[in-house]
Amino acid sequence: MPQRGLPDGIAWRRSRRMFLRAASAGLAAAVFPARAFAGGERPIRFGLTPVLLNTDLDLLTLLRRYLESATGHSIELVTRRTYQEITALLVSGQLEAAWICGYPFVKYREQLSLVAVPEWNGRPLYRSYLIVGAEREAESMRDLRGDIHAFSDPDSNSGYLVTRTLMFDLGLDPETFFRKTLFTYGHRNVVRAVASGLAQSGSVDGYVWEVLRETEPELVTRTRVLRKSELLGFPPVATSRAMASSPAIAALKQALLKMRDTADGRRVLHELRLTGFVEVDASVYDGIAAKVVKLRGVL
Repeated sequence: MPQRGLPDGIAWRRSRRMFLRAASAGLAAAVFPARAFAGGERPIRFGLTPVLLNTDLDLLTLLRRYLESATGHSIELVTRRTYQEITALLVSGQLEAAWICGYPFVKYREQLSLVAVPEWNGRPLYRSYLIVGAEREAESMRDLRGDIHAFSDPDSNSGYLVTRTLMFDLGLDPETFFRKTLFTYGHRNVVRAVASGLAQSGSVDGYVWEVLRETEPELVTRTRVLRKSELLGFPPVATSRAMASSPAIAALKQALLKMRDTADGRRVLHELRLTGFVEVDASVYDGIAAKVVKLRGVL
C-alpha cells in the first residue's frame, strides 16, 4: 500500500519488481474456470482488471457464456488484485487476452496488440474524474491540498496517471501536496472511500462513476465530480504480439466485434452499459502516451 510521499522513482522500481513476481506466479487465482468442451482444446484465458465492474458474479457468468458460445472455445476468466499482475500474465503469455487499462497498454506497447476496444456512449473514449465529497467546498485541484487522496491503481490511467500529470502541469509537488495517498485497487473502491469520508478526494474512471450513479445512486450521490479530464482511449482488450495472429484471438476478436448483433451479446453490453466493441487504431491512446512521455523522468 503506498504511503504519503512515495517517490515516483521508487514506485516505478517497485512496479517492475511486482511485474516480475506476477509473471512467475501463474494462474492460481483464476475465477470462473472454463467448462469442459469436446476436443479438449486449451481454454482462452481472459484476464479482467478492476476496469470491469467485476464484483457482479452474474455479469461474469453472462460474459463467459456469451464468449464461449460466440468463439466455440472454452473461456477461463482470470482476475487479480492489481493491473500490474494481469499485465504481467498477459505479456508473459500466460493469458491469451485481457481487458486492461490504456496506461499499461502504452507502457508495454511493443509487446502488446489491440484485440478490440469498448465503445461507451458510441465512442471508444472516456474521461478521468477527480471527485470529492458531495458537500465539499472545493473548486479546483489546488483546493485539495492537505487531503487524504484515493487513487485506484498505480498503473491506472484514470485512477492515477491523469491526476499525476495534472499536478505536474500545475507545478504541485506530489511529495507534499496531499497529506496522504492510498491505492484502493478498484474504481468502485475509490468512490466508496470518498463517499464514506475515508478519503477527502479521489481519482476515478469516469465510466465507472457514471455506471455506479445508475446502479448504486445512494453511494455516488455522496460524491461529486470536481473535474473531468479530456477524452482518452477507453481501456482496451489486448493480447501479446506473439499470440495476435492465433486462431483463438481471431475468434475472440470476432466475438467482441459482433457482440451487439446477438441477443445474448446485447444483454452483456447492457449490463456493462457499453454500446459495443470496435476495432480501432492504436493512435486512440496517443493522449495517454503523451502523459507518459511528459512524466518519463519522474514516473
